[in-house]
Amino acid sequence: MTRAVQADAPTVLAVENLEAWYGDSHVLHGMTFSLRRGEVVALLGRNGSGRSTTLRAVMGLMDRSTGVILIDGKEARRLPPHKIARMGVGYCPEERGIFASLSCEENLMLPPEFSDNGMSVEEIYQLLPNLAERRHTPGTRLSGGEQQMLAIARILRTGAHLLLLDEISEGLAPVIVDRLFDLVLTLRERGYTILLVEQNKHFAGPLADRFLVVEHGQIAMRLTATELEAQSDLVDRRLGV
Repeated sequence: MTRAVQADAPTVLAVENLEAWYGDSHVLHGMTFSLRRGEVVALLGRNGSGRSTTLRAVMGLMDRSTGVILIDGKEARRLPPHKIARMGVGYCPEERGIFASLSCEENLMLPPEFSDNGMSVEEIYQLLPNLAERRHTPGTRLSGGEQQMLAIARILRTGAHLLLLDEISEGLAPVIVDRLFDLVLTLRERGYTILLVEQNKHFAGPLADRFLVVEHGQIAMRLTATELEAQSDLVDRRLGV
């Protein structure tokens, strides 16, 4: 399912020599990569390798960081998270952040719209009919898969064009994983730029244009889809599969 991203497409995200810390713990050690508009890039790696920390660093959520983070050519590393969100970045963390006291639709409506390019509620319901059926259901009564869909839908409504998706297939039933796969595929076809953290290369493999294997807070391998398939055994060993 790979497709050519235009070689002259502008760079949406550029990360150079990114170092990051949790307190005194040095987690990222010189992460360097970029994404062009409309590109899907997957960060593969074991738990604790630094993939999720990379997303948090891009969103300005680390205790300390150094290096360069450019979003649409503008310096973002020193900005607070709410200003990064206003630059068109949507972050879907692994913990999802669904509010138990709010209904599905109230959760969906919670974040502000940062641009006119966001999906309307009705567009989201057409894309994710499960959420339409559960619009009045309290957040805690949604299934894990429905909560994951809601977490993604919430950032689509804001108008974000760069999506940071953290382990969205983790721990879900295969039928739900298939629906999430179709959702990401649709977003890719609509031209969203996506940085996808995954341990499951079988989920990410058909979706991403490029793959970055992360070990010990740095990139150990850079692969195209063809190279990922050709070096499958080596990648599996690095992922601990």
